[in-house]
Amino acid sequence: MSLTRLIPAMCLSLVAFLNLTPVLADDGATPRPAEWAQSVEVQYNLFQMSPTLYRSALPDKGAVPLLEKLKVGTVINFLPEADSSWLSTPEITQVQLPYRTNHVDDADVLKALRAIKSAETKGPVLMHCKHGSDRTGLMAAMYRVVIQGWSKEEALNEMTQGGFGDSTHFKDGIRYMMQADVEKLRTALANGDCSTSPFAACSMKSWFKSAHIE
Repeated sequence: MSLTRLIPAMCLSLVAFLNLTPVLADDGATPRPAEWAQSVEVQYNLFQMSPTLYRSALPDKGAVPLLEKLKVGTVINFLPEADSSWLSTPEITQVQLPYRTNHVDDADVLKALRAIKSAETKGPVLMHCKHGSDRTGLMAAMYRVVIQGWSKEEALNEMTQGGFGDSTHFKDGIRYMMQADVEKLRTALANGDCSTSPFAACSMKSWFKSAHIE
């Protein structure tokens, strides 16, 4: 990373870590910003980010009636375990995109954002991990930045102060966001590229596949 990119990244990182004290979603002392995700159901750490996007911890069978009430049409799961153990409603599409925040790369983010955007055309979407804080938190922040045009600082403030979980879980997501090239991610998303780099594993795989067909 060049010095011109490193200095702003360090400044953002400092801001994020200074803001790691979590703010409870129902904290009456400080009004919750209206643009932040709003609490829907405390039991499942369920929040609404937009008219078509929700985030939560791992739901269970008891959450299904609520999802139906919210008209959720797609559930995107960032865990290695499938949702079929609790979700069997045929009207709700299941998408599984497991990843780990300490190994996340641009390909993971693009895959998730593309899945969210595609699913949103068919109705409200719920994305979740186990606790609804780190994996879900990172993808929520990247959605804010890449799709909705928030600044990194704005997205990090919501991620770390939004009352979504233990702030110690955010360090890997913050580290990824510091070095993420938002414009490259937007371009790759628009172009249908699997990564921002032609040397990424998925890009090389696609190249070899096309070369073999030709």
